Amino acid sequence: MRLVLGSASPRRRDLLAQLGVTPDRIAPADIDETPVRGELPRNYCMRIALEKSRAVDAAEDELVLCADTTVALGRRILGKPSDAGEAAAFLTALGGRRHRVITAVVLRLGARIWQRDVVTAVRMKRLSDNELNAYLASGEWRGKAGGYGIQGRAGAFIPWISGSFTGVVGLPLAETAALLGAAGYPVWPVS
Repeated sequence: MRLVLGSASPRRRDLLAQLGVTPDRIAPADIDETPVRGELPRNYCMRIALEKSRAVDAAEDELVLCADTTVALGRRILGKPSDAGEAAAFLTALGGRRHRVITAVVLRLGARIWQRDVVTAVRMKRLSDNELNAYLASGEWRGKAGGYGIQGRAGAFIPWISGSFTGVVGLPLAETAALLGAAGYPVWPVS
């Protein structure tokens, strides 16, 4: 069985490698990720992951893996900031509060779908002006839901999480391994 990763994220590739899995092909899905008016974060995240899986062109015998990560502050969806100003607004809103990071994982083989979402509670400390400005200047916020990446410099801003660290990074490994196994894909292949 061939595995197609429907993501350009190097973090997702690295996380899959921790399972001993190397995608046979990388085919990022190009879809509109705009939330529907009134859509709740968890529903939004799963919808986007499903849409990504359907947008990836694959043969009937190719297993497509897609994921989406969303930061939720209450009912508010904090996607990827469009600029440093929006990133600053997100980081300021998250400071001193708990929020949720939701990652939805979808596998598609032909018409069959396996799906799972993982919700992790995260608390970010209140950032000083120096910390905020240095983080924004680093550019690390670009392309990251909520404007931060826990696996990088922003890890210093996160004193507490409850749930899946790898889910916050972008691919919950325990749940992804279980889905791959359910779909018949060999996790931990013997060389």
